[in-house]
Amino acid sequence: MTPRQARRDRHRFAAVTALAAAAVLAPLTTGCGAVEKALDCGRLAVEISNDVDNLQDAVGGATSDTADASDADKVLDALDKDIDKVGDHTDNADVGKALGDLRKAVDNVQTSVDSGERPDLSPVKDAAAELTNVCAP
Repeated sequence: MTPRQARRDRHRFAAVTALAAAAVLAPLTTGCGAVEKALDCGRLAVEISNDVDNLQDAVGGATSDTADASDADKVLDALDKDIDKVGDHTDNADVGKALGDLRKAVDNVQTSVDSGERPDLSPVKDAAAELTNVCAP
């Protein structure tokens, strides 16, 4: 297993664990509407985590090949849509802040890709991890 795969697996494990915790603990502490929102947030956080992994793969060669840049653009579009989905399913202030940070980081990556530069994905990964944390109960 490569280091990238190990990081990806750890990231997915954390997201899935947060989702499982939300599924188990939420009924004990909140009403059904809040539980459903927490689960939606968790599911979408997992989707965003997968998008971030796909983005990392896509930008590996994005600065050297137009096909890879196109792949990065597709992943960035999917990431934007998933960010919008989470925003549509929650009114939580912490989730809103995490989404704002994630959107800013994604915008910076898009700017780098558009300029033919190799983007720094650290802020995207950090913001996605924060989203996963705030989506957990």
